[in-house]
Amino acid sequence: MPKLEVDENLCSGCGTCVSECPDCFEMGDDFKSHVKKETCDGCDLGNVAADCPMGAISYE
Repeated sequence: MPKLEVDENLCSGCGTCVSECPDCFEMGDDFKSHVKKETCDGCDLGNVAADCPMGAISYE
């Protein structure tokens, strides 16, 4: 199973991942992105990870 993670130390809270894939990501009370679920049919998680300006998302 693929492993999806957000490094909260790198996340700037810009919301790019949430806007690209709201099924898998959400903004927490700490204004950082958090993983809601690790798989998604509605988006390409590799592209979402690549689009993160801070490089905070890893997807294997």
